[in-house]
Amino acid sequence: MAQRGLAVLAIAVMAVLAYGTGARGAAESVRNPDTLIILTYGDPQSLDPAYAYDTASEGVIWPGIYETLITYDGSVLSRYVPRLATMVPTLQNGLISKDGLTYTFPIRQGVHFHDGTVMTPEDVRYSMLRFMLQDRDGGPSWLLLTPLLGTDSTRTKGAVTVQYADAAKAVTVEGQNVVFHLKHPYAAFLSILAAWSFVLPEKWAAAHGDWDGTAGTWAKYNNPKLQDRYEFDHTNGTGPFVLQTWDRQAKEVILVRNDHYWRAPAKLGRVVIRTVTEFPARQLQLQRGDADAIAVDRPDQSKVTGMAGVTVQDGYPSLVIQVFHFNQKIDAAGNPDVGSGKLDGNGIPPDFFSDVHVRRGFAYAFDYGTFLRDGYRGKALQPNGPIIQGLLGYDASLPKYTFDKQKAIAEFKEAWGGKLWDTGFHFTETYNTGNAVRQIGAQIVKDDVESLNPKFHIDIRNIQFSSFLQLTVQHKGTLYALGWAVDYPDPDDFAQPFLASNGQYPKQNGFSDPHVDQLVKQAAQVADPAKRAEIYHELTKFAYDNVLAIYAAQPTNFVVMRSWVHGWYYNAVLPPLANVGFDFYTMSKQ
Repeated sequence: MAQRGLAVLAIAVMAVLAYGTGARGAAESVRNPDTLIILTYGDPQSLDPAYAYDTASEGVIWPGIYETLITYDGSVLSRYVPRLATMVPTLQNGLISKDGLTYTFPIRQGVHFHDGTVMTPEDVRYSMLRFMLQDRDGGPSWLLLTPLLGTDSTRTKGAVTVQYADAAKAVTVEGQNVVFHLKHPYAAFLSILAAWSFVLPEKWAAAHGDWDGTAGTWAKYNNPKLQDRYEFDHTNGTGPFVLQTWDRQAKEVILVRNDHYWRAPAKLGRVVIRTVTEFPARQLQLQRGDADAIAVDRPDQSKVTGMAGVTVQDGYPSLVIQVFHFNQKIDAAGNPDVGSGKLDGNGIPPDFFSDVHVRRGFAYAFDYGTFLRDGYRGKALQPNGPIIQGLLGYDASLPKYTFDKQKAIAEFKEAWGGKLWDTGFHFTETYNTGNAVRQIGAQIVKDDVESLNPKFHIDIRNIQFSSFLQLTVQHKGTLYALGWAVDYPDPDDFAQPFLASNGQYPKQNGFSDPHVDQLVKQAAQVADPAKRAEIYHELTKFAYDNVLAIYAAQPTNFVVMRSWVHGWYYNAVLPPLANVGFDFYTMSKQ
């Protein structure tokens, strides 16, 4: 079965050249030798593995607390190793059927959850069904719904349309095996399960008010609110670390070693993940040795380069895109970011960005070169759409927007039947607190657009990450900065969330196109890589013509940590906490 574009990134990761700067002094002693302390600027939204769909939450959940059936072989994204399953299914070992529709996973015996109960194949099946059927707005459920049920949502226009019987048939238990029955062949299925097959205990969940696993009750647990579930801030996985505390006021998560882990216990005794939005505070704690790894945006990289006892490793190719989104159906009720809510020079109407000329005006008014220079010190590419370099279907020859003030003016003069240029507008764009790159981008938008017409006014507001995510899902965003980090290395993971009607961004930004939906679905199901690439070319051109967002940058990754940290490796799919992902199990301090 085709790898669907995985090999390109795998080769890039294996071939990457990393460099280190700084060295630990001979007399320097390791601070907190049993504890890894990471400082970042994004706070988790939820610890529920079926709800969480942001990097700050995922970085806590996986792979430290919850484990998957299989996982990636270190840095190599095209090769897998068993985890909660004892074998990786292949055609050769007979665990993948010849028609590509059935995947069988022998479940590991003797694995205990953090509460001491033994994991069973029924727990695995329950977790997969719960992941699919919970299906909250803007959540990750589509990742399993698409290959297993042939749909990316359990709802149509708010009404539940998926039948429980279909989901139940898609995941079955046969002795010690869990069997997945796909709706259609999907070559990236193993890649999805390597990062999204989290397992929690059925009886524990039901005992704390969650779904009991029966056909008659699942619908009332569909599309939950953020804090509706016990699993919002309680965990019970099988991983090498156990949640000790999540202090949302102090913005700190503490994990402790699972001494009853089914593999050898981790070397670290504790992991502390702390949200510190101000870079100078993160920098100082790194310098003193009070922090072991910190989030550093490119504009601040020079401030840690050469720091004694600190290593900077750079040059890692990413599957991440930085984007500025247009919300075409803004919820204006109680929304401070739309001003008057009218096209009267003092605000914008809820459908302000539904006019393609407005969107094109902003796309031409954005200074991409300055953003790449100031935001990333030149270590980033300008994408030409959501299908980025390293994925099947990426084509650098396809058109992309350039900074052109005259074209921007021409588009704005066409917008809203010619009214916009004379009336002007006033609104607030947003980004998450502490993100220096997005702050720079927001300022570029403001400066460049306001320079075109004295009647154009844009304010900038930063919002705590978890609150910022909630506002965007609630359709409160206007023009906002929010990127996308890979879920699994396949172009479908970018086409669906950026272009499909039920994808995360179209859904929260008010965009829908049935023809595009069909193309996204077709591209996911076609086995021939050449045919898939043709469809992704067509989707990239659609994204260009319709300007659903400003596709601003695909950055190169780097990591900043104390030289006494060992065992870290780069994997482009691990959720980034401090620019990159961490597998705490392999890490130590010495």
